[in-house]
Amino acid sequence: MTMQFIAATDALPADALALDNTTDVLARAGEIHGHRAVLLHFPKWTDGRAYSQAVLLRGRLRYPGEIIATGDVMADMLPLLRRCGFDAVQLRADQKLESAQRALGYFDTHYQTVPPERGAGASA
Repeated sequence: MTMQFIAATDALPADALALDNTTDVLARAGEIHGHRAVLLHFPKWTDGRAYSQAVLLRGRLRYPGEIIATGDVMADMLPLLRRCGFDAVQLRADQKLESAQRALGYFDTHYQTVPPERGAGASA
């Protein structure tokens, strides 16, 4: 899966549903499926609740739309963001695109399971 990068100065999709990292995504499934993109926010890079939200969106809800990471997103987070089902990131302003792209190549083998890829028909 290819990761898209959105510059810190670029606007995020206006029609995307922005969710706080405390939002129960399962309780808002109907609303979420009505949007082509969901923004999941990292208020601090050490707060990983948005990773869990992405896994729920892809795994349990089979959300086929775009999931975008926003907030305090650092290059080191990219491998896990991709594994959890994020399609795009808006990196923190002090992060370099080259570092983020390099981070995506750090790991080629993983032991944990991951949510199905977007559009995959696998059952949970």
